[in-house]
Amino acid sequence: MSQAGRSDLPLPSAFHNSDIPATASRRISLKHIVVALLLSVLFFLLFCFISLHGYIAWVLSNPTVAPLYSNPKLSKNLDYENIVFPAADGSRMMQGWYIPAEKSDKTIVFSHGYGANREESWIPMYDLANFAHQLNFNVIMFDYGFAAQNSKEVATGGKKEAQQLLGAIQVAKQRGAQEIVVWGFSMGAGTALQAGLGNKDIDGMILDSTFLLEPDTMYHNIRQHIDLPRHPSLEIIGLLLPVLNGTSLRQIPYGEVKSMDYPFPTLFIHGTKDDKAPYPIAEKLAANQTNEYSGVWIVKGSHHELIFREHPKEYLRKVSLFLSHIKASGNDHSKKAGSESK
Repeated sequence: MSQAGRSDLPLPSAFHNSDIPATASRRISLKHIVVALLLSVLFFLLFCFISLHGYIAWVLSNPTVAPLYSNPKLSKNLDYENIVFPAADGSRMMQGWYIPAEKSDKTIVFSHGYGANREESWIPMYDLANFAHQLNFNVIMFDYGFAAQNSKEVATGGKKEAQQLLGAIQVAKQRGAQEIVVWGFSMGAGTALQAGLGNKDIDGMILDSTFLLEPDTMYHNIRQHIDLPRHPSLEIIGLLLPVLNGTSLRQIPYGEVKSMDYPFPTLFIHGTKDDKAPYPIAEKLAANQTNEYSGVWIVKGSHHELIFREHPKEYLRKVSLFLSHIKASGNDHSKKAGSESK
């Protein structure tokens, strides 16, 4: 056979398909790249999702609070005294104002809300302090730790704030108060409910636009700004809160508060257009109360913490009537105690 004839013989198929391994290798590499990109995108989205919840938890813990811009003398010509006192648990020193009434053993302690200080201008607090003073109540106005002008701390939904409020109540007692009323707003009202658990020094509470930090109200507020799924959003924020402010939702006794029948008169005030704390919470809390002077005023069309501004005359009339009932209730208790001691 000639050499030329041999060169015309068909080559093995392996030689014709020598480029297949390279193509397969390129396909495998492309698949790996696509998987890696998809995983990267997935992890990035997961990171963003968790970061968003971390930001929400951070905002809850670190409200922006304006500095004090006035005082009782400048605003309402009320004489006052700067006071410094410890929280009930001794965790920090608190700052506030004491506005004395003439020869009075009655004191109202104001409990301001989240994102505000003792002035809480949108209520406006100075007007209510002046009203209380005209009713011959001493008045205590103070800043919670998260609103302090110096040495601010994180907001804890009432865990630390309840101890700070109890410290203010101790000041009222030390100054001779025989009748102590806590007047709270929003989270300050929720804090008052926590402070009132088992406390024997409180004789009454006025709670305006009660906000109690619990899963339902927290999620309701989140939904006002961004449409996140209830689960796992609540679980993620619940895990992040202790990291950012040292407080777990389990440490806030919202379950006990929601089932508590307080021994003293309590007036709940709430608006139907409250977009931060739905008014049914006030109705449920009020339904638990058996004190004959407790009550609830649900104001149609009113907004969060703006009820006094929107209905000033009726607001003051109802509060004045309620405070007169506390006095009557206190006198009845005193007579009963006196008769039993004879």
